[in-house]
Amino acid sequence: QPCWREYLTTRIEQNMVVNCTCPISECRAQPTTAFIYSIVSSEEIIAKYEKALLRRYVECCSNLTWCTNPQGCDQILLKDGLGYGGACSKCSWISCFNCNFPEAHYPASCSHMSRMTCAKCNHGFCWRCLKPWRPNHKDYYNCSAMVSKAAWQEKRFQDYNERCTFHHHAR
Repeated sequence: QPCWREYLTTRIEQNMVVNCTCPISECRAQPTTAFIYSIVSSEEIIAKYEKALLRRYVECCSNLTWCTNPQGCDQILLKDGLGYGGACSKCSWISCFNCNFPEAHYPASCSHMSRMTCAKCNHGFCWRCLKPWRPNHKDYYNCSAMVSKAAWQEKRFQDYNERCTFHHHAR
């Protein structure tokens, strides 16, 4: 039992508990939830295990997704099929369910949200990775990079700053 406790605790801490098998190399048996609860006594480790189960469940359900608020939110959203966006009941962030763009972008299509063009110099760049638009950036789904939190905040600041400058000049 101490061996199992150590093994399962390590797997849970390393976020590798889902689908883990018996440590004996030829054995494909998987520990059940009841077995894990009977072996692991730490409430902190059990809480991590339950979070891993929840993550796995959300990833497996096509009608569920996580809130895409870049500031961080742990709310699960239900895709109701009525449109591409939905507001989070916890933080009120509006997400796009179709492309998981960090912010709802209606009426622009999901593919329009990947390629951005500078209004001053006409330079095209990818919204997700902020790199120049290249032939391999055919659409939003071909970019494997995600915008970092810092880059996202800087982009939002630039957008607000440009709006302010525009309104100031318009006056």
